[in-house]
Amino acid sequence: MYKWAFIYSLDDRSAATRVDVIGTLTCVGVPRVEDAPAEARKLVSQGVKLIELCGAFGGAGLASVTAAVGPDLPVGAVFFATDAAPGLQRLPGV
Repeated sequence: MYKWAFIYSLDDRSAATRVDVIGTLTCVGVPRVEDAPAEARKLVSQGVKLIELCGAFGGAGLASVTAAVGPDLPVGAVFFATDAAPGLQRLPGV
């Protein structure tokens, strides 16, 4: 079984990075999307073989993490469909 990771944004510049390990999954909460590339490199050094990003990352965040880990490690992203926009807009701070 391979190790994989899910990186999500805490959207809180004052927060510390949060790491939770659940079996072969490592979940990493980063204070800002811009912090993800460095965390992704750490995950690769720990043997992670696949990274998934939360919806807050968008295309630019996906590109920055992909560039940080190189072309041989798959990096995917969760995106919200356009019909999710009303629900997202009701969330505090969005």
